[in-house]
Amino acid sequence: MRSRDYGPDILAQARARVPRQPRVVEIEPDLVVEDADSGYCGAVVGVEAGGVMLEDRKGRRRVFPLAQGAFLLDGERVTLTRPRPAAPSAPRRTASGSLAVPGAPARVARASRIYVEGLHDAALVERVWGDDLRIEGVVVEPLNGVDDLPEIVRGFRPQPGRRLGVLVDHLVPGSKESRIAAAAAGEHVLVTGHPYIDIWQAVKPTSVGIRAWPQVPRGQAWKEGVCAALGVSEPAEMWRRVLAAVDSYSDLEPGLLRAVEELIDFVTAT
Repeated sequence: MRSRDYGPDILAQARARVPRQPRVVEIEPDLVVEDADSGYCGAVVGVEAGGVMLEDRKGRRRVFPLAQGAFLLDGERVTLTRPRPAAPSAPRRTASGSLAVPGAPARVARASRIYVEGLHDAALVERVWGDDLRIEGVVVEPLNGVDDLPEIVRGFRPQPGRRLGVLVDHLVPGSKESRIAAAAAGEHVLVTGHPYIDIWQAVKPTSVGIRAWPQVPRGQAWKEGVCAALGVSEPAEMWRRVLAAVDSYSDLEPGLLRAVEELIDFVTAT
């Protein structure tokens, strides 16, 4: 039975009498609001302790307290609140994973150097470690292979404060490269490298967009064999694809990462 005194739904009537809380709006520069009591309308030009400064279109400024529901925004009653402080951003890192030093000038080049086998090796090292090398003042120079490495090392005249690091491709036990490295190494010379046939192979295949690096038959030039297996017209085109695939150290195989980091530590040691 419905009550004649209270109508069909007394709870609905009670809910209708509960005032809705004003929407909370974060203060931002040039936000245009109106003070609900005075009708003063202006853009936010400043925030003070417990108050907000508005400037009207004639350039006049007034400060109003940040009371609940004290302002109108597009005709809607709102509560203005101070903006929340931005969360501290994580330190920026270089492509090698080191902490970046924004604005740091390049250091004058050290007498110590890092030699790599060719232009592709130098370009890949620059892509990942370039920022670190400039801060440390380390110059990377390409060689045309390492067959004459012992003579090149003697011509460099390594000594304290003038160290030489050399990055060698396919540095595995029993290889020609391992014998050359052993003949060239010395107190102020570190020859290290990676096990990959070519620096291309030190880039993770998934980064390049392939399942794996193709197996190239012995006796066939490796780069040409890779291009033929992948349907690429020439090595220069494939190299552009490989280099563009590298954004950071995460695109490289651990063998290359370990070798380059070791060389940088060696030539920058005092």
